[in-house]
Amino acid sequence: MDWLVSIAKFLVNEILSVPAYLIGLITAAGLIALKKSAGQVVGGAIKATLGFLLIGAGAGLVVNSLAPLGEMIQGSTGAHGVIPTNEAIVGIAQAEYGARVAWLMILGFAVSLLLARFTPLRYVFLTGHHMLFMATLLTMVLATAGQSSVIVVLVGGVLLGIMLVSMPAFAHPWTKRVTGNNTVAIGHFGTAGYVAAGAAGQLVGKRSPSTEDMKLPEGLRFLRDSMVATALSMLLIYLIMAVLYLAKAGKETAFKAFAGDGGTAATDIGNYLMQSVMQGLQFGIAVAVILFGVRTILGELVPAFQGIAQKIVPGAVPSLDAPIVFPYAQNAVLIGFICSFIGGLVSLGLLSAVFNPAFGLALVLPGLVPHFFTGGAAGVYGNATGGRRGAAVGAFINGVLITFLPALLLKVLGAFGKENTTFGDADFGWFGSLVGNAAKAGTVGGVVLMLLIGAAILAAAIVVQKRVVETGWDPGAGRDVYFPREGAAEPAASGESAPAAYAKIAPPAGAPKPPPPE
Repeated sequence: MDWLVSIAKFLVNEILSVPAYLIGLITAAGLIALKKSAGQVVGGAIKATLGFLLIGAGAGLVVNSLAPLGEMIQGSTGAHGVIPTNEAIVGIAQAEYGARVAWLMILGFAVSLLLARFTPLRYVFLTGHHMLFMATLLTMVLATAGQSSVIVVLVGGVLLGIMLVSMPAFAHPWTKRVTGNNTVAIGHFGTAGYVAAGAAGQLVGKRSPSTEDMKLPEGLRFLRDSMVATALSMLLIYLIMAVLYLAKAGKETAFKAFAGDGGTAATDIGNYLMQSVMQGLQFGIAVAVILFGVRTILGELVPAFQGIAQKIVPGAVPSLDAPIVFPYAQNAVLIGFICSFIGGLVSLGLLSAVFNPAFGLALVLPGLVPHFFTGGAAGVYGNATGGRRGAAVGAFINGVLITFLPALLLKVLGAFGKENTTFGDADFGWFGSLVGNAAKAGTVGGVVLMLLIGAAILAAAIVVQKRVVETGWDPGAGRDVYFPREGAAEPAASGESAPAAYAKIAPPAGAPKPPPPE
């Protein structure tokens, strides 16, 4: 049996958990199904693989750029607590549960393909590292609750497969609003935050201009370039936090902020501040690399996926990582990151003042990486339905979710809850808490409760798919009818009729056209 375990571990750790390889294989399969030449198959697969490697390279640059900033924030505010980092908690758990994680992930992916083939949920989840994260989470909460290895793998695999096809369906009405078509879905376990952001945009931003239509003074037109605007914003944030950290911690401690990961400690105040400037610029480069990688993979994967849709899963839609939506509203990504982080800070204050003393919830520090990726995506979703207000409010709500939900999740992680790290994205929090508490009901009771949870999620996703997605409901259609004309007053104040005060704008590509104003 050892050789079977070794094969499973190899498939998971070396292929299926590496998104670039998985995407390359899927692209090759699609091109083969389209009967492309060998050269086209190899070239398309390699290019798609390189696109995902670009995303990974950009993500690595983001992590490296944000690490000193996180230290400055903790040092200047005095906050201590759990820092949500998916990679960290997964690495810790692999040492004890590696074999079970491997088998659970393989079974879960197979179940998801069967569900995609034989249910209306035609979503194929291609974000390999998030599959690994969810497989690890399920293994941890089931094993911690005392379930046997067989139940961990079988029940966990079924639950994983259900999540892989269900979560893209819940978000798809809003994803179509973002992209304007049905070519891609979101395959990322921050879905609860994205749906909440899109719904918040509907409530607060009907007449709010888009983040991408921001009017800037002539002297600030350079900020229309998203790479420049992102770099400048992070540069200012870095400088402010560097000064606060220096004032709080003193020169001897503050100058060491950049010494980690091969960096060098600052030699004087000027060098310290300029290292902060460089980190802000590096962040701008990282975002540019991610966006280029997204465009590269979309150019190869979407056409190739037609082959899989035709041959294996009719009508299949690829579910991809969160940065896939970044190019659709690049200003919203930055606004979302900032507002999500603010939501995390406010939530940390509530945890410290109320929920920790009253309920014993851990203090969850705002992790800059989850706030950037999920907050940025939430900003895009909020902007799609509610413009600038939607982006800000939606991302703020996402920040609240990814602070409170990880705190609740720690309650079902057993000894792993004391590792000072946990899973950071919204779906890990609510789903892990539900399954973890259900698993504590014993062998028979726990299995029944967990399968009921999975069945309820699958049934709800099918209902959403049939009655919402396939009927063409547009969550932002209200914004397409009337939109504030530049400088126009509210109709009640100006006495103008609604059509006069609000100019009708065209809906995004692929969205149903709204009725004409009466």
